Amino acid sequence: MADYKYRRVLLKLSGEALMGTTEYGIDPTVLDGLARAIKPCYESGVEIGVVVGGGNIFRGMAGASSGMDRSQADYMGMLATIMNALALQDCFERNGMFCRVMSAIEMQAVCEAYIRRRAIRHLEKGRIVIFAAGTGNPYFTTDSAAALRACEIGAEVLMKATKVDGVYDSDPAKNPDAKRFESISYQEVLTRNLRVMDATATALCQDNNLPILVFDINEDGVFEAALKGESVGTIVNKEG
Repeated sequence: MADYKYRRVLLKLSGEALMGTTEYGIDPTVLDGLARAIKPCYESGVEIGVVVGGGNIFRGMAGASSGMDRSQADYMGMLATIMNALALQDCFERNGMFCRVMSAIEMQAVCEAYIRRRAIRHLEKGRIVIFAAGTGNPYFTTDSAAALRACEIGAEVLMKATKVDGVYDSDPAKNPDAKRFESISYQEVLTRNLRVMDATATALCQDNNLPILVFDINEDGVFEAALKGESVGTIVNKEG
C-alpha cells in the first residue's frame, strides 16, 4: 500500500464502456481488460467500489424521450445496471478477485440489498463491491449514485472512467484545438457546464470535498497510475 496515494476509491463505469466495439450489450474482452487493470491494485490492498451504468442495455432518458413514463423508464435502466454488475462480478471472480454486488433495489436471488455498513465491511475484508441499481430512485443518474456511494463509504476519490483522457474546454472529437485541464474546480465545471458528471453529482462532491478524477480507462496501466497519484487525466477539486 505504500506506493498508492489512495486507500479506498469508487470507480464509476458507464454502461457504454462495456460495449467495446459492439453496438449493444457487453464485450467480454472489455471485462477482461478491466479485470487486468484492477487486479494489481486489488492485490496490493486498495479497497475498490464500483458503480456501473446501464446505457449499453437501456437508458431511462432515451425511453422517456420516446414517450415512456420517466419513472418506469428509469426503473428499467436500473435493472440494466444489475445485469452489468453481475457480468462484472463473474469476470472479477474468474480473475481471482472476491466480489459482492449490492443493489439499491432488493433482488435477493442474485445479489445483496445495499446496506452501507455491510458494504464498508466487505471493503475492509478485501472484496470489491459493485453498487447496482443507481440510487434506487427515478430521476437520479448513475453519476449521482456514484457520488452518493463514494461519500457514504468514505472513498478518498471518485474515479470517472471515460473514453477521453480528461476534461476539455470543448468536445475534443469536434474541436482539434480543445484544451485539456490538468485540474479544475467544481465551480468552474458547473459554471461552464462541462458535463464531467451531471450537476447533482458534481454539487454533491463539492459539498463533501470529494475529488473527481476523470481519465481514459482504455490506456494501459492508467488505473494503477492514477491510484499512485501520478499525473493522469483531470482532477476536479475545490482549488482547481
